[in-house]
Amino acid sequence: MGLRAVGPAFITFRADMKFKKSLLCTLVLVVLAVSIHLFSLDPVLVERRYSTGIYPYIGRGLRYLLGWLPFSLGDILYGAAVLWLITKLFKGIRAVLKKKVTGQSFLAGLVYALNVILIIYISFNLLWGINYNRVGIAKQLGLKMEKYSTTDLKKLNEMLVEKVNASKQMLVEAKTSYPTKKELFSRINRAYQQAETVYPFLQYQPVSLKPSVWSWVGNYMGFTGYYNPFTGEAQVNTLVPKFLQPFTTSHEVAHQLGYAKEMEANFVGYLAATSSTDTLLHYSVYLDLFMYSNRNLFETDSVSAKEFRKQLIPAVQEDLKEWKRFYLRHRNPIEPLWRWIYGVYLRRNQQPQGVLSYDEVTGFLIAYYKKAGKI
Repeated sequence: MGLRAVGPAFITFRADMKFKKSLLCTLVLVVLAVSIHLFSLDPVLVERRYSTGIYPYIGRGLRYLLGWLPFSLGDILYGAAVLWLITKLFKGIRAVLKKKVTGQSFLAGLVYALNVILIIYISFNLLWGINYNRVGIAKQLGLKMEKYSTTDLKKLNEMLVEKVNASKQMLVEAKTSYPTKKELFSRINRAYQQAETVYPFLQYQPVSLKPSVWSWVGNYMGFTGYYNPFTGEAQVNTLVPKFLQPFTTSHEVAHQLGYAKEMEANFVGYLAATSSTDTLLHYSVYLDLFMYSNRNLFETDSVSAKEFRKQLIPAVQEDLKEWKRFYLRHRNPIEPLWRWIYGVYLRRNQQPQGVLSYDEVTGFLIAYYKKAGKI
């Protein structure tokens, strides 16, 4: 019995069928993406059904699944994704140069790329991203978020200077050394356990904190940590100055708990750190928050902002010099581009101030002080 050759017509038929299946897949994905977007338009619904409904199970499930790994699977996946993109780009350029791209293959490639983007968008939002649209921590604490004045900023700067100086002085007198990565993560976990007794919605179990494999890249891109919504892991850049790492870690845990916006994650990180009796955590959080509030004050009263900076004790000034030296060593032409891209991402996710959204924690602190009478 002889073999029949597969003719061009059959090959074209199979290609057409494959393309039609891709288009059908695109239609299904578009419907899902639009449904997610429509659901996200109602913050109250998001808060009730997703952020405090199904998301806590998703977050805990991912942490149970991957938190025990001694390395960051998310870092590896991101690295593999970058290599995949580079490979696809190289193959595409080579096909164009060799004139192998037809109208049909180009259209098929576009549909394929669209499907990949839609799958990422849907996965990102279902696993975590919908939290960008929640009501958030201000509602949970009953904070009255109002436009604050220069007087409010001065009072906040005054209080934070005292907190920063007092906590640093205690560390210096006790000759406190910085903890190992493992010990740092353990201390942050204990801080959240203490915070949970006051704020039950900050329950953090199990733990999934990892040193980032890409910390050296983060040094040049300007990130001190990040949350991977696809694996539920929180990655910390452990190459930045040691005094920055406690607050960064506390911030990333807040992301794991569903506080997606950066200013909210900063504020939740503050709540956890200050619920602890750990002076190192206090210093790290108060120093970072002072820098945010001082920058905000500088915009309206630069003279007062500079005066508050001068009130920091010499040991704190040395830490700020180390911070500046670290930044200058890693400054590069790519970082502004990356900051712009990241700013676009934040603006697309309910944070119109872009990278300056981190600074907006100032408003939460002022509102919290007006209600609680303390920071």
